[in-house]
Amino acid sequence: MKRILKTFCVALLAALPLTTMAQIDGEFVKPRSGKFLLQNATVVTITKGTLNNTSVLVENGKIAQVGTNISAGDAEVIDCTGMFIYPGMIDGGTRLGMVEVSSVAETVDYAEIGNVTPNMQALTTINPNSEAIGVTRVSGVTTVLAVPTGGLFPGTAALINLNGYTPDQMFGGFKAVVMNFPSSGRRGRFDRRSDEDVKKDAEKALKDANDIWDNAKSYLDLKNSGAELQYYPEMEALSKVHAKEMPLLIEVNAASDIQNAIKWVEGKDIKVIFTGVAEGWRVAGELAKAKIPVITGPVQELPTRQSDRYDAPYANAGKMAKAGVKVAIKTDEEENVRNLPFHAAFAAAYGMGKEEAWKAVTINPAEIFGIQDQYGSVEAGKRANLIVATGDPFETRSQIMHVFIDGYRIPLSNRHIRLYQEFLERSPGLKAN
Repeated sequence: MKRILKTFCVALLAALPLTTMAQIDGEFVKPRSGKFLLQNATVVTITKGTLNNTSVLVENGKIAQVGTNISAGDAEVIDCTGMFIYPGMIDGGTRLGMVEVSSVAETVDYAEIGNVTPNMQALTTINPNSEAIGVTRVSGVTTVLAVPTGGLFPGTAALINLNGYTPDQMFGGFKAVVMNFPSSGRRGRFDRRSDEDVKKDAEKALKDANDIWDNAKSYLDLKNSGAELQYYPEMEALSKVHAKEMPLLIEVNAASDIQNAIKWVEGKDIKVIFTGVAEGWRVAGELAKAKIPVITGPVQELPTRQSDRYDAPYANAGKMAKAGVKVAIKTDEEENVRNLPFHAAFAAAYGMGKEEAWKAVTINPAEIFGIQDQYGSVEAGKRANLIVATGDPFETRSQIMHVFIDGYRIPLSNRHIRLYQEFLERSPGLKAN
């Protein structure tokens, strides 16, 4: 038993980022703003190629300059020789900050009671002090989409940056109403409904969705006509999609459901994003033709059908991208959002390629969310969401050395690292027998 425990502990400690330990022994222990000059790095801009021996100046929360021969002035100089600068990664779908301990109901706040609750705001549920946020950002993920789950219209998703004392400070400038598209198939292996009942339930769910959708349109028409309306927060939230003030984020996964969802949005003058899209590779051409952007994931997942190849979920993102679909990647996680770079790495290795995989966690989600002027690449004028690494963060041997969010230098510390340090140098140590 002792041997098993010892082996487990060694494996756990080996998995932690050793080179980030030194960072928390430095002069700062909390995020701090300032003027920083990151010198002599290889800058992977994402949109404008890779620049060798290049510096990046961070000032007033923005990327002020990118180039060579940048004067330091009164900036704090950080030598990045031999290191790489990337834009911070964006996860296109998580529950980060909305839950602390899944088994403790009091800490779970991503699902509202009811089938139609589009007015439920994910942003208001964010806990800025969540332990999982610190764990996530030291892995190079600086921005995530927090997505509520539950019924047909479970709420409104919000983009957040992983630094701030309040949810409003963390808000990243994008929201979307979420819809779980009615499934036409079985709910799982334990679904004992007859084929006829499955069909009837699917038809009823779609009819309910259409009725709610039509009611929201009527609500908007009445509102625009100046009619006096009773307080109806659900319709108020959905009417914003009809008015194109917000996009509709449709969760849909099975190939037949994706096809039905494509038909459902035809003729609707709204902004649409598909998310999940586990079997998108089966209908990639139809998605491309419809020009619907996709946030897919998790990539490190089991196939949706027993007859599929083991690597179907790994190759899904790449196949859609090659068909002409704009693809972003999500982990669909709450605690393990830190694994986003490895989900992207799997997509890269199974057909997407490294360049497209990097776009799928940077500039592509920024473009899908309509915030590409602020996020997704290393360019002057954009928000200073940056990471500095010893190599490509898609590779497990690479270490994140510096993280900046909105120009704040983030201390590379979290609960995992503090626990590692506590037991690395135990005082008092183990007593001799």
